[in-house]
Amino acid sequence: MTKVTKTNEEWRKELDAETYRVTREHGTERPYSHEGFPAEAGVFTCACCGAELFTQETKFESHCGWPAFSAPKSDAPIGETRDTSHGMVRTEVHCDNCGAHLGHVFDDGPLPTGQRYCINGVSLRFHPSGNAAKS
Repeated sequence: MTKVTKTNEEWRKELDAETYRVTREHGTERPYSHEGFPAEAGVFTCACCGAELFTQETKFESHCGWPAFSAPKSDAPIGETRDTSHGMVRTEVHCDNCGAHLGHVFDDGPLPTGQRYCINGVSLRFHPSGNAAKS
């Protein structure tokens, strides 16, 4: 997938206010504020560029208030950055294709990975199997 580069004004025109705030300004949606995604098989894509990031098979209920995944897709363009905001050290995850802030990854997830990708729901779009959006 080709890297997506747009101006802030272009992103503002394409995204709703909350998705823009979270993905482009590194915001966080309120816990438990995102409507649940279907439980059917499918793929979760970046809300900004459509890159395939996670599958339903790795989604789990972590009771943290945000969608959680144990691992990204093997070929997902997920980047990581050290985040020292809010008086703590965390690992921020972003879409390496367009730079969208997705959430954070923690080392308290289920086996076999032990990872919990805590992702803002507004930064994702769900597509049932066979219907993933192509950018």
